[in-house]
Amino acid sequence: MTLNAWLNILFLIILVSIILMEVSENGHPIRTLTWILLLIFLPVIGLILYFYFGRDRKNRRMVSVADMARFQELTAEAVGEHVCTDIPEAHRNLVTLLHTAGQALPVDGNDVRVYTDFSAMYADLLTDLESARHHIHFQFFKFEDDEMGRKAEEILVRKAQEGVQVRLQIDDLANLTRRGFYRRMAEQGVQVRPFLRVRLLLSNDTNYRNHRKNVVIDGRLGYTGGMNIAKRYAVGIRNGIWRDTHIRVEGPVVAEMQTAFLVDWKFSTKELLDDPVYFPKVPAAGPLMMQVATSGPMGEFRVIMQAILRVFNESRRYVYVQTPYFIPNEPLGVTLRIAALAGVDVRLIIPRRDDVNMVVTFASRSYIKDLLEAGVKVYFYEKGFMHAKTVVADDAVCSIGSTNLDIRSFEQDFEINAFIYDRNMAVRMRELFMEDLEGCSQVDPEQWAQRPKLKQFAESVARLCSPLL
Repeated sequence: MTLNAWLNILFLIILVSIILMEVSENGHPIRTLTWILLLIFLPVIGLILYFYFGRDRKNRRMVSVADMARFQELTAEAVGEHVCTDIPEAHRNLVTLLHTAGQALPVDGNDVRVYTDFSAMYADLLTDLESARHHIHFQFFKFEDDEMGRKAEEILVRKAQEGVQVRLQIDDLANLTRRGFYRRMAEQGVQVRPFLRVRLLLSNDTNYRNHRKNVVIDGRLGYTGGMNIAKRYAVGIRNGIWRDTHIRVEGPVVAEMQTAFLVDWKFSTKELLDDPVYFPKVPAAGPLMMQVATSGPMGEFRVIMQAILRVFNESRRYVYVQTPYFIPNEPLGVTLRIAALAGVDVRLIIPRRDDVNMVVTFASRSYIKDLLEAGVKVYFYEKGFMHAKTVVADDAVCSIGSTNLDIRSFEQDFEINAFIYDRNMAVRMRELFMEDLEGCSQVDPEQWAQRPKLKQFAESVARLCSPLL
């Protein structure tokens, strides 16, 4: 047999093996059939796409069982008597879900400061960075080399030179053009590590991104939410302001934010930081009961997605949602429609224009018709770009974090969200939502149905790319 014949046989064996592996994973039938047909009829293209986008990593661990147990032990010791054991009945199922699926402890004694303006958040963050005495753990999806980024750089470098342990973790692909910026910090003492370094031709993890925003200072206070470090967050974009939501957290629950950072650090550097000094016992700072949850493509459960769906399912009066990218998977779309059909006041704010590309905008628009028909009220934010990722329901519970309501955040990105169980906090988030409605236009179902057919077809075509957006 010739060399070409042997190569063809080898290629056929690889294709059959992948098809058998895909079938054996018992995934969604439509997804499985799509990959099988692609591999059969376009084998070369199908094999390349499957290598980058097709493999399910849910059975892969970020850290070993022993390392995770150690982090959980340190978190529990730091939280101590602030672990809530008497959970209100209204929250019991959601709290149990986050604890069972995501090891997120329900913790009381916390205080949260909410920001909708980047400049106010950044001023406080820089002040808190200046106060660091032992360590700064600094993680953002994007940390740009501009006027805003250089303010943080100056403090991080100076604190590192003063002897403070400064660790910076960024998503590599999102910051690919800024490696010189990070190299400059590394040369001056900041420990800089990329998460999932991009090697386009070698790694099938390239499609997975670390979208978390998570800052921990001395194990005592933290920041998380939707904001990255970039000038546009302060000055806006060409279409107006940049509207976002971020929080400053004080109290024992910061130990969970610390664990989230250190798990990522262990995964990307192989360095286990399990000294109890990173988990000080923090006194109560306020009245809030919270859980800080993480999720990602590695692990058995899509924790944040499942928790958000639980909030929708348990809502009785209203559930209000803000997200910059609305490209729902089937469970999310169905759950929102069921809530609206059951009489819950479901409202969704999304941006009029996307900040990424028109494909994302068109794909998002393709899902609106089904929501409107079920009674969901959809609003376009007109004052600029809506980047907040928040959920609030029934003046009882709210979620603030990095997670968009799209397939990428739910299934392919590493995310972090705070779930807060407090009436006053929920009322505050509802009031902020209502203020944002004043800058929105509501989508009229009749007018939406009369849009040009060509535009609707373009949206349907873009929808086919949903898993990759």
